[in-house]
This record gives sequence, structure tokens and C-alpha cells, in this order.
Amino acid sequence: MFTIGDFARYGRVSPRMLRHYDAIGLLTPDRTDPATGYRRYGAAQLARLNRIIALKDLGFTLQQVGAVLDERVGPEELRGMLRLRRAELTEAVAAASARLTRVEARLRSIESEGHMPADDVVIKTLPAVRVAELTGTAASYQPEDIGPVIGPLYDRMFPLLEGAELRPTGPGIARYEDAPEGGGAIVVHAGVTVSAPVGPVGDTGVRVVELPPFEAATIVHRGAMDDVLSTTHTLARWLDANGYRSTGYSREVTLECPPDRGSWVTELQEPVARA
Repeated sequence: MFTIGDFARYGRVSPRMLRHYDAIGLLTPDRTDPATGYRRYGAAQLARLNRIIALKDLGFTLQQVGAVLDERVGPEELRGMLRLRRAELTEAVAAASARLTRVEARLRSIESEGHMPADDVVIKTLPAVRVAELTGTAASYQPEDIGPVIGPLYDRMFPLLEGAELRPTGPGIARYEDAPEGGGAIVVHAGVTVSAPVGPVGDTGVRVVELPPFEAATIVHRGAMDDVLSTTHTLARWLDANGYRSTGYSREVTLECPPDRGSWVTELQEPVARA
């Protein structure tokens, strides 16, 4: 018979862990002195302890370990548990690999520039959002073509929403897509977050739509949107260095828009997928 200290040493676990296993019924000592409470373990119990350690190392919970050891889990169920654990580990490895790629890209950026980048790119899973929007068409996606279209759309929309007694509940969200006629033309959607039924807002020309959730690479642009190209170039370089590709045009979420356009703060949300 082994004392708890000796048994812990042979099993490469702590006495505290053995006491916990005893408390939950996972590994009960062969003998416990009723007067002193001292635990004694038999050599044969090392096999069960080894199986506990092995199953824990696979990532099973102690409850699952107990079920497997006590044969309350059949072969098919055990295979299913192992397949699920394999899928979880595969996902964790992929996430760690993506994180490693971002760390290496950040290191390369610091080494080439000699300082921390000021513009951080963050991958986010963005939820669905409901917006009221007016739509127009721009000749191209260049800022000089977008600006003269989107500004008047917003100027028109807010009085229309006020007249319809529809109050914004969140930031402005501008989005873009290729125009059906092609030729580089862009459909411009000037929107603002609302809580209202999907559909037209009376006869104002404003329509409430629900934008679906998506994965985005996000970056914060500070300043007028006429000067957004440097920020979009930073985002493009980050996507290339980190193994992502763009799947559409960025949304522009207005975080701050004081009268001084140079003080605007806008988050660019570009839909992405792994390259």
C-alpha cells in the first residue's frame, strides 16, 4: 500500500489532485483510516490513474473520464467523443496558426518601420444590423466620385426620417456594390442604424433593410473620407500579409462626425475570407 504522497509521486500528480479525484468518486483510495483520515492506495490503482491522466490529456472533462472508465460510454459513443475532440483541436490549431501569421506580420512591420504601426487591423464577426437607407449611383469607387453622391444622400435622408418619426438608433453605415450596368459604376447606399420593420418608409424613397452578419477585417480611419485611400492601402497590405482575401467592398461605419471633417472617425469593415 502507498501513502497518498508516495502514490502521487509515482503517478506524477499532486496529492491535492488525488484528494479531488477521491471527492468526486473518480479514484477512491483502497483504504482510508477512519481515525486519521489517511488515504492508502494499492499498486493496481496506478493503472486507473494512468488512464485518467491519458484521457484528461486528450481534453476530456473529469465527468467524461469517469463515464469512460466506468464503462458507461459504449465504443460508438467514445468514437463520437474522440471525433468531436479532433474537430475542436483542428479548429484550435487553425486559429493558432492564423494568430501566428498575424504576429509574424506585425513583427515584420515593426522591423521594417522601426515602430509600432498606428493602424491596427482586427478580424471581427459582425452581427446582422437593420438600417434605413437611400441609394444613388457613383461613376466609380474613387473618393472623388463617391463623395458628391453620398453626401447629398445623407442630407436628404435625415429630414425624411424625422418627418416619418423614425429615429436613428446607431451609427451611419455606408455600403457599396457594383452597379448592374457595369462600366465601373457603383451603387451607393447611405444608411443609418434603426429599429423599424423591413420595407419602405412611406413614400419617402427611404427603405429599411436588414444587413446579414459577416466576417470582416476592420480598421479605423481618422479624417475626411476624401483621404481614405492611405487607410485602405494599409488594410490591403495587412490582408495580403496575413493570408486573407477581400470578398466585397468595405462598409463605412461612422463613429464620430463633428463639423470639422478632418476630425471624423470611421471604421472600415471589409468582408474577408481565408485566402
